[in-house]
Amino acid sequence: MAEPTPGRRPTVLIADDEATNLQVLRQILQNDYRLLFAKDGAKAVELAQTEQPDLILLDVMMPVMTGHDACRALKADPATRDTPVIFVTAMADTDDEAAGFELGAVDYITKPVSPPIVRARVRTHLSLVRMDELRESRMQIIERLGRAAEYKDNETGLHVIRMSHYAQLLALSAGWSEVDAEELLTAAPMHDIGKIGIPDAILLKPGPLSPEEWAVMRTHPQIGADIIGEHRSKVLALAREIAWCHHEKWDGSGYPRGLAGDAIPMSARIVAVADVFDALTTARPYKRAWTVEAAAEQLRQDAGRHFDPRLVELFMGILPQVLEIRERWKERDEELVSAP
Repeated sequence: MAEPTPGRRPTVLIADDEATNLQVLRQILQNDYRLLFAKDGAKAVELAQTEQPDLILLDVMMPVMTGHDACRALKADPATRDTPVIFVTAMADTDDEAAGFELGAVDYITKPVSPPIVRARVRTHLSLVRMDELRESRMQIIERLGRAAEYKDNETGLHVIRMSHYAQLLALSAGWSEVDAEELLTAAPMHDIGKIGIPDAILLKPGPLSPEEWAVMRTHPQIGADIIGEHRSKVLALAREIAWCHHEKWDGSGYPRGLAGDAIPMSARIVAVADVFDALTTARPYKRAWTVEAAAEQLRQDAGRHFDPRLVELFMGILPQVLEIRERWKERDEELVSAP
């Protein structure tokens, strides 16, 4: 489905074998949309593939290829499967409607059509498409901001991918819904966005940091929270929460605010476990990678001090799935050691 260009009218493809029906829909929609017309399902599929309309109005009973067959073909093609299809038909039986929805249609309009209903349904579904595109754009912006922080650090994009997926798995294991865990997956890449504000001389220093340098480094969670800001968007609010709190520790010895126990947001507690495990098991210019066994033992030792002990226990339970993700997004030329 083509992304809408600012200033252009959305394109609606109308397929019906009756010229009268095409004319009726033309009169209803022509003032607000760019219209394409097809008199059979095969032509509708062809036009959808070449013109990439924003919405398709599809009659069911047509020659050459029925509307149902056309919908099936559209949903099978990656280029058109996300384009919303509304069936416009005289077939008003409940079973007919159910069949259409099973094929992937988003709505049903019965003939003879009512102009206000047609306008409302078309407007509603184009608005939903726009909302989906805005949501996808927002997710892409969040991901790219997370990547921006990587250019200021010794981490790699694979670290962000892995730890975000680990966090999603751990959230599900902790009882989060699939929707909430998906939002955590999206927000987690921004956990270290605050490192953008840390001077390179400190962030990239090959040796140990001085106390003064550590004081500067410890400001990056607050910087990250400030960069993200406060939003009504749940994903951005979650990203801010994680960026601000993922260096807090269960026993209160973390930073920047010294939060302890349940005062640390669950999202940040989850990301802390995922982040540290991946950092330990990944080679970096300043260290070799730990073995999985050594990293898991370190998490166990730090349960109740650095980490929420329940989350560490849950993480051990999902370790096989974690290792599948690690293998899928494996670093090149890793050198493993038991411990530093």
